[in-house]
This record gives sequence, C-alpha cells and structure tokens, in this order.
Amino acid sequence: MRCPKETFIKDEIFHIYNRTINPFLLFRERDDYLLFLKAFKTKMQIYPAVVFAYCLMPNHFHFLIRQGTDKPVYRIFNDTLSSYVRHYNFKYQRKGSLFEGHLQYINVKTDRYLAYLCQYIHNNPQKAGIVETLEDWEFSNYLEWIGIRKGKLFDDEILKTYFENADNYKETIHEHERYVEEQQFVNLLLD
Repeated sequence: MRCPKETFIKDEIFHIYNRTINPFLLFRERDDYLLFLKAFKTKMQIYPAVVFAYCLMPNHFHFLIRQGTDKPVYRIFNDTLSSYVRHYNFKYQRKGSLFEGHLQYINVKTDRYLAYLCQYIHNNPQKAGIVETLEDWEFSNYLEWIGIRKGKLFDDEILKTYFENADNYKETIHEHERYVEEQQFVNLLLD
C-alpha cells in the first residue's frame, strides 16, 4: 500500500477497502473467511486499532477502523493480506497478485459520513443478493451491532452516538437503499 504516512495518525478514522482482480474470489469457502479474520485479529495486537464496521464479501472487503496508536493502521492490512494471499495462492495453486490495485482508503472526517458508512458496509451482502436478510451473513460485524453475537472486531461507540439502539440501527439500515437512490451518499462525500 502506498500511503502518505503523515495521513495515518492516532485517532484518525478510515474506510479501508479493496477488490480482487476479476474474476477471482477473495474467499472461496468459509475457512478462507475465518483464516483472514484470525490473521487480522492477530495483527491488531501489534497495530492497535478499533473496528467499528466491517464486511467481508466474496471478492472484496470493507473496514471502518480507527487507528489506535502512532503505528499506521494500514500495516494491519499489509501484513494480513500478504500472509493471506500467500496461503490463498498455495491453497488454490495460483501465482501473482490477487487485487486490482493498492489498498484503498478514505480518511473519514464528517459525522454524517461516518454513520452512513456503517450502513453502507453492513448492507453489502443484501445489496449483492448473497443473503435475504443481513442476519444471515456471518462475515460482518452487523450481528454485533444488533446484539446477536459478541465478537472482538466491534466497538459500539458509533452505535451509541448516532443511533438510539440496535433496533433503531436495524430500521435505518433498511432505509439505506432509498438514500443511495437519492444520491445522498454523493452529497455526504462533498460535505
């Protein structure tokens, strides 16, 4: 990842994401998702951070994450992805890069965008038609947001700050598609 190190400072929040080269899948089976998450949690011990929202999809991923120290948060991804791609290439007998390009990131600066990003990230599996309900997707922290599961990759600060409770979050996420159609997302980026 080619990132200006000065952008990555303690307490800054980032939307970090990447997509595979078409037509490759990043995760082909359940064990692939679990291996990635295990490696990610291990790297968070070296590079402390707070995960607000994440979603792993078959061909891409999204994380909304706050850097916890002066150690750049992108290093979690560099280290995790490096070991994961080596494992993936060996397991599936392939060579070379798996991703379209460098790790992508947006430094999140506005409250409205921060709250909206959680909905955007969590809604990915339903929008892609992978599941009928978000509760059916195991590989995001939506289940933590609505109180069904207790996982380590979740901090409830945004939930408590911007939403009344888990039920309110569930209601707002159902409104997500309407906001996208009205191009509210574009307006938030311009704020």
